[in-house]
Amino acid sequence: MKKIFGILVIIVLANLLASEYFFRLDFTSDGRYTLSDSTLELIDSIENPIFIQVYLTGDLPAEFKRLQTETRYMLEELQAYNSNIKFEFVNPLDSGLEALEVANRFYELGMSPESLNIRENGKMTERLLFPWAVANYKNQQTPIQLIQKTLTQSNSELIQKSVEHLEYAFASSFIKLTRERHQKIAILKGQGELQDQYISDFLTTLKPYYLIAPFTLDSINTAPERTLDLLKTYDLIIDAKPSEAFNEEKVYALDQYIMSGGKALWLTEHVNVEKERLYEASKSTIALPNDLNLYSLFFKYGIRINPQLVNDLYSAPIVLASGSGNSTQLTRFPWFYDPLGNIGQKHPITSNLNPVKFEFANPIDTLPSSLKQTILLESSELSRIVGVPSEINLNDITQEPDPRLYKTGQYPLAVLVEGKFTSAYQSKLKPFQLQDPLEISPETQQVFIADGDVIKNQVQSGKALELGFDRYTGLTYGNKTFLLNTVNYLLGDEDLVNLRNKSIQLDAMDLEALEDEKLTWQIFNLAIPLLSILIFGGAFYYWRRQKYKTD
Repeated sequence: MKKIFGILVIIVLANLLASEYFFRLDFTSDGRYTLSDSTLELIDSIENPIFIQVYLTGDLPAEFKRLQTETRYMLEELQAYNSNIKFEFVNPLDSGLEALEVANRFYELGMSPESLNIRENGKMTERLLFPWAVANYKNQQTPIQLIQKTLTQSNSELIQKSVEHLEYAFASSFIKLTRERHQKIAILKGQGELQDQYISDFLTTLKPYYLIAPFTLDSINTAPERTLDLLKTYDLIIDAKPSEAFNEEKVYALDQYIMSGGKALWLTEHVNVEKERLYEASKSTIALPNDLNLYSLFFKYGIRINPQLVNDLYSAPIVLASGSGNSTQLTRFPWFYDPLGNIGQKHPITSNLNPVKFEFANPIDTLPSSLKQTILLESSELSRIVGVPSEINLNDITQEPDPRLYKTGQYPLAVLVEGKFTSAYQSKLKPFQLQDPLEISPETQQVFIADGDVIKNQVQSGKALELGFDRYTGLTYGNKTFLLNTVNYLLGDEDLVNLRNKSIQLDAMDLEALEDEKLTWQIFNLAIPLLSILIFGGAFYYWRRQKYKTD
């Protein structure tokens, strides 16, 4: 009796302690279910219900079943810290509608279904999946993508990346729904930058986090102080592939913006060449230098973007059509003028990043400076420099590259510069007079990317495709994640960057072995419980007989 009473006392005390001191233990070696401090702080701030519907359910292949399980675990972990987070798994194909109609509705909502070819029982079958969730908060909702594409065709790597991304996927959706936007981004216009349809996907991605507006410096000649003051109200400027030279007044305004502590994301290229011209009858184009009048500005900031082209054996393919009508075939060819950016120096912006696709990129020189310079992306070791003017001919795809030319390599393609910048107009004649011209900036940051096409999304039937997705190859590059990481970092949202870079290790699943041993394990699962019952029954029967014999 005393023992029972003691156990009851221990249980009551344990419950009292648990109600006062909440904690959870994660026994996984990679801390898979340990939420970051920033996520815990975000969850704690949610005062109204967030309802999440997860559509990754139904008859799923084994590896996607794993992603479904990990998604459930993550949501249960979030819910454990705040009961306002509620969720359910919903099979969209249970709605009674045809699968194609359901898929079209998802497309219209910006949530593309996935069509997978699955080998089952020795046969290939096509399976339609909906790897999405939708979070609802008050009168708002936001889609949550549960799958992270990779350049490889490996489902195991895709699931690995997707599981790593789960905490970020849900935390970022909570930020979109609950955080008031206050930081402002200016998209520079007026110098022949990319049209809106070509930067639409990235701007759409940024809008839930930041206030975004176009900005032109055309009024700098007539109202310099007013124009500069207005520019200074923005936390970040993005210049997406200018093609026309800046005049001195505009360059000075940009310089003074940086001197005031403003931040910049430059996507500029100093060679004029476009891939579209290669598809014309001549199949060639001339690459020419393009002077944007930014050389002196960037030089003072410790950067020189050279009017040259990077030619890299590690590159994205080009797709060409042959034949006509129903016999048209699309074929991939190596195209060395589309280098894939490799991670340079270790930095949160590029951690766990898929290769970033460049088109006719220029090499960057980092100049001696007191500023902190971090090479974010660079070409491979098997790359070389091509000077301009130079003819670029599509027929080059038929020629084998000369390995002797590819010996230097590792040319910087994207560089982060941080610190206190010195004005490019220090001790120089100013284009216009300001009441308080600045010559030294406070601590600030700039990122220089030597290709404007890094931010350019493809367009199909007038609709912007996802940034980084190549509709001709079906590959998805890391452009969108790279730029989103860059903007988050520049605007102080480093917690988002770190969440996106979470790394875990899943045990690989041998699907062929699973298929081969499927019958064996089915028999095992049926037989073992029956055998257990028979053995237990036999032992019990034997014990009873022995007992009654003794009696």
